[in-house]
Amino acid sequence: MGILSSLFAPRKKVAPTPVRDLAAFRAEVADSDLPVIVDVWSESCAPCRQLAPVLVDVATRHEGRVRVVEVSADSEPALIARLKVRATPTVIIYERGEELGRVAGLSPGSWFDEMIEAEFPEGSS
Repeated sequence: MGILSSLFAPRKKVAPTPVRDLAAFRAEVADSDLPVIVDVWSESCAPCRQLAPVLVDVATRHEGRVRVVEVSADSEPALIARLKVRATPTVIIYERGEELGRVAGLSPGSWFDEMIEAEFPEGSS
């Protein structure tokens, strides 16, 4: 593959990692070396469906810098209780297992880019 092909070749999309129980939450979020964006969604939520491709794009563009995981509102009740989510979509930001903040509702990709740049500057780890 030539240099131009490598520069302009379509990048493989990175899907958010599904987390369905407390054990997976510990492994993917609480014990993560990377900051984690947690998307709590529900099947019947139209804004959740709109947010899904935004988070695939965020996970793809920021691969290796942040991790994106998704939690269905139908997941293990103990996990949903721990997250204390009242509405979907809710996005929760974690670093080193600690919640830094959350936002409910649909956020554009630019919001995620600005938040990542502000909270997790390149080379700060």
